[in-house]
Amino acid sequence: MVSAKRLIGATAVLLTWTLSLTACSVGGHDSDSDLVVGVTLEPPTLDLTMSDAAGIPQVLLYNVYETLVRMGDDGEIEPLLATSYELLDDGLTYQFDLDPEARFTSGTVVDAAAVKASIDLMSQGTSKLVTAAMEQIESVSVVDADTVAIRLKQPSNFWLYSMTSTPGVIFDPAINDLANTPMGSGPYTVESWTKGDRITLMRNDSYWAAQPQFKQVSFRYIPDPNAMVSAMLSGGIDVMAEMTSPDALGQFDDANRFTISSGTTNGEIVMGFNHDRPALQDLRVRQAIAYAIDRQALVDATWGGQGQVIGSMSVPTDPYYQDLTGIYPYDPAKARTLLASAGVADLQLALRIPITPYGGPAANDIATHLAEVGITVTVEELDFSSRWLPEVYTDGDYDMTIVAHVEARDIVNFANPDYYWHYRNPEFADLIDQADHGSSGDFVPTMEQAARLLADDAAAEFLFVFPNLVVCRSGIIGIPRNATSLSFDVSRISAA
Repeated sequence: MVSAKRLIGATAVLLTWTLSLTACSVGGHDSDSDLVVGVTLEPPTLDLTMSDAAGIPQVLLYNVYETLVRMGDDGEIEPLLATSYELLDDGLTYQFDLDPEARFTSGTVVDAAAVKASIDLMSQGTSKLVTAAMEQIESVSVVDADTVAIRLKQPSNFWLYSMTSTPGVIFDPAINDLANTPMGSGPYTVESWTKGDRITLMRNDSYWAAQPQFKQVSFRYIPDPNAMVSAMLSGGIDVMAEMTSPDALGQFDDANRFTISSGTTNGEIVMGFNHDRPALQDLRVRQAIAYAIDRQALVDATWGGQGQVIGSMSVPTDPYYQDLTGIYPYDPAKARTLLASAGVADLQLALRIPITPYGGPAANDIATHLAEVGITVTVEELDFSSRWLPEVYTDGDYDMTIVAHVEARDIVNFANPDYYWHYRNPEFADLIDQADHGSSGDFVPTMEQAARLLADDAAAEFLFVFPNLVVCRSGIIGIPRNATSLSFDVSRISAA
């Protein structure tokens, strides 16, 4: 049994201090003050069931919608709408005890029937993230008004983690238009969406738990990194939630005006290989590429030294994280030897990347490194939606690509041969299956084996973890050090 009580009042304020790296103020704010958060990725819709776009849960998750359990700053599962949960003796059924005080914005009780209705609604969605979680559910039972039991088709150690994110959102049964009028049990409601500019949230004054400080919160969309920096410097925004120009950090050194919070995220920056390409099917070629790239130098040159170098598809907040960066240290001579042993000369590879702040600089740095060992790389930048998604992600028209994979525990994608990497390793897939469906005690050591196997096999070039760099005005507190979910939770932010 896992159990905890919701922290309220002064205890919740204390928690925001411990979660934040430092106090970051828009001085003199009271309970009717406003907050403007600068972000980069505007969602295509507000319907969580129909799109995997990260911009949707960034605004809605934990702010407008809540889940039975949530992901904490340390990567551990915490109670939210459920005060406690347990995995029953059959190893298949999770039973959740709901907080009897929980209410939707409409005033309707968040009861077991509402949870069942939400899961039924999610099961009709087309989001791949949602579909993967819903397909594991065999049945949902209303035990009583405050207790719901969810039975899985087979044991899964991953499923509960997925329910801390989009798949676990509990909707108000009164909702009939998720795309335009999202409504949940959260501390905020959607007030307006001015497309191309901002989404504005309004405080839910009837919220069932501790009230957030800010009456109104606007997520302002500023895709250009330089414009984002200018908005922060000029006072156009109070929080820069995504620092996409780390070379500009020095402009925020004045501690009387700004605070920089630095931590980690789930975002692995990965140079993926198309394993359908004959040259990249040779382990020696992949190893040569790994030895040829100085990853720390790449981070220093392209991302201002911000971000932690990694050696596999795992981040520091994963329970199975291990430092595997020493498997392929920078060694150009060894890279040349491996290429020679593979009989490869004058290898030419197409590195097709989406246009992102990190992609272009990283690609050019990698092209330089690989040229030094005899591999010619042609870099092509593509618009994400109109070209990268259909040509690279869907059609597999690429040799290598660079993308930030931001979903939690997304190492499992390497077990899917239909995923755009087309990686086929039965031993790895078997380890993932064992980790998911085996005993909880074996989960971490089995996942450690899987992560090491992926690294040894040079399945991709794992570059670095995207840092969680947040700049805010001095005095704002409650900015989480680590971004362990897709949510930018404004309910825990306050200002002195």
